[in-house]
This record gives sequence, structure tokens and C-alpha cells, in this order.
Amino acid sequence: MRRIVFIFPILVFAVIGAFFAYGLTRDPSNIPSQLIDRPLPVFDLPGIEGLPEGLSTDDIKGEVALLNVFASWCVSCHIEHPILMELAKADAVPIYGLNWKDKPGDGKAWLDRYGNPYDRVGDDSQGRVAIDLGVTGAPETFVIDKEGRVRFKVIGPITGQYWTETLEPLIEELRRS
Repeated sequence: MRRIVFIFPILVFAVIGAFFAYGLTRDPSNIPSQLIDRPLPVFDLPGIEGLPEGLSTDDIKGEVALLNVFASWCVSCHIEHPILMELAKADAVPIYGLNWKDKPGDGKAWLDRYGNPYDRVGDDSQGRVAIDLGVTGAPETFVIDKEGRVRFKVIGPITGQYWTETLEPLIEELRRS
């Protein structure tokens, strides 16, 4: 009986240690989205203050596109923004912006300062559309196919390497299908 009293805590510690060790091998940016292969939630957002056109689900249908969730207060968005500007300049893929929980005028001021890579930008100041999309933080980017279905989700900033190795091949495959 005494052996069990000494062995039991060691076994419990080993099981907990194995659980945490497994958790360290997981990529926190690879969170599966419930929207994969489902239609983009229906929305119709006004434009951000200073831009005349808003963004709706219908604007994104008909072509493979990116829907990028950003905010002026988002530090990681600053890291990602130059890549989005390069993609827009190269006309690599249509990019639509969802300005998430920004104060009126902040999104437009940020785009004026750093450049606007977006074909259209919707103002989601209350975060309702982001909730429907399952957004957990900014930036997040969704790859949308021609039929308006979510095909892939990126959590965190897109880097040049990630574009080249993951997103660009995916987008080319979706364009061919």
C-alpha cells in the first residue's frame, strides 16, 4: 500500500507533464475554423469614415480573394501591411479589408499613413461580423473561393515566405478549379 502512495503522485505528474509537452508541439496559429468549406457569413458593412464604399458578402463572390481583418491599434497588422501592399501592387489577388473595432476615423488615418491595399473596406466597429467569422484577434485573413466559401484561415500576420509557400499555391489551385 505504501508503494502506491509514493508511485501515484509520480504517475499523475508524468501524465500531466506528457500533456503539457504535447501542447508545446502544437502551432498556436493553426486554429481550425468552423467556417472552412462553408459560405462566408452574410454581411453588409458601411465604409470606414472617409471611404465611400463599404463591404458586403456579395462584393467578394465571383473571384478568389482574401478577406483581411485589421485594425489601426493592431501591432501585428503593422508587420503584415507591407506584404499586403506588395500583393496589391502586383495585382496578385483581390484583397478586402474588415476594419475591426476601430474608433471612427482611425482606420482611414492608418490607411492614409501606410497605404491602402484593399479593394473595399468595411467598418466592423462593433465586431459583429468578426464574431460571425470566428475572429479571435487581428490580423486574421480568410481565403475565399469563387463561390464565396471560406477555404482557409490565417491567424497572425502573413509573411512573404508564408505567401509564397502556402497562400499563393492555394489561390492558384482555387483559381484553376
